[in-house]
This record gives sequence, structure tokens and C-alpha cells, in this order.
Amino acid sequence: MEKGRWWVDCAQSRRYIRAMSKGLTMVAVSAKRFTTDEFHRLGELGFFGDGPVELIRGELIEMAPKRTPHSVCNTRLVRRLILLLGEQATVRGQEPITLSDYSEPSPDAVLAKYREDDYLEGHPGAADCWVVMEISDSTLGYDRSTKLALYAESGILHYWIFNLVNQQLEVYREPYEDSHGEYGYRQKAIYLATERVELPVGEWLELDGVFP
Repeated sequence: MEKGRWWVDCAQSRRYIRAMSKGLTMVAVSAKRFTTDEFHRLGELGFFGDGPVELIRGELIEMAPKRTPHSVCNTRLVRRLILLLGEQATVRGQEPITLSDYSEPSPDAVLAKYREDDYLEGHPGAADCWVVMEISDSTLGYDRSTKLALYAESGILHYWIFNLVNQQLEVYREPYEDSHGEYGYRQKAIYLATERVELPVGEWLELDGVFP
């Protein structure tokens, strides 16, 4: 792409990113389809300001500020996973994973294969991720649709949604593609906030210590 055209697209996207409507949880801020390299470059240039932005299928998605229950749940979840697993896995909280040349989301928590360098040479890919986790309140519909399809298409084997609306954990397994080319998961299980769930590495997570 010509440099001038790239900057025009960036300028247009910047206008969109500042036009987020009140009450929305996330907004697509670009018509252009960005690559992960371009996404990183924009970050280095300070294009996004202080707000968290994800790259989803080439679109820049600005996320809304997290509510207190979401933040508390996220803090408890990451802390308990680290205490449970130690060096059995690398636990990442709200850090990017690279799924393709056009998708780099930042899930609320990721359980990845343990690496001593903590993925210094590059973000985990789908093959590195044992479990991808999202904490959902106002984003529940988005996490059940857009995020779920993206993770399934990328080959994420285990996708968990900590549903703060209904105080339950939704566990999705076995990604697949249906006859219409849509991606999803074959299995879904529900765990109440008073129950416990087994992690892929064999440890058990008590949910009453995670949900606020």
C-alpha cells in the first residue's frame, strides 16, 4: 500500500475511534482491514492513546472501560491460576495472542504452554493456548458470537466465558466448522459459581473464589 494512502486510512480510523457512542461496549473503528504488523506500528506511533484496542479480523476494536465486578473477577482469576499452576503453564492476563495476520485479541486471561522466556520473542499463537478466557457483563453477546467464532476458527480448543450476568461459567470445547462455513464449538457446559471446574492440565479451579 502507498504510504500516503495508509496514512489517510489511519486518519479516518482515528476519527472513528474518537466517535464511540455512549453506552456501547466496543466499536469497530476502521473500514480498512489492518494487518498485525500495521496494528503494531500504529501502537508504536501512539495512535490509540490510553484506551485498549484489539485487532479482530482486520478491524480495530476499541473496548469500553471495565466495570468494577469485571476487574475484581479478572484479578481473582489470574491470581488463583498462578497459585494453582506455578510453572505448569504460563498465565497471561489481558495480554495479546496472535491468531492470524489479521487478528490479535487481548483476552481477559489465557492459559498457555509454559515457556521460561514468557513469550518474549512473540505473543502466544493458537497452538500455544490451552484455554482462552473472557469475563463478560455488557460484552456477553459479543463474546458468545464474534469472539467465539474467531477462537473456534483459530483452533482454540477450550474457550471459557465467565458470565457475570448469570453468575456462571460457560465452557466451550471442540471447535468445528459447519456446512455453511460458520465456526463454533460442539460442546458447551455450564458451571455455577458455587462449583469447581477441571483445567486441561488436571488441576481444579474453585469458582466461588473467582466470581465477585
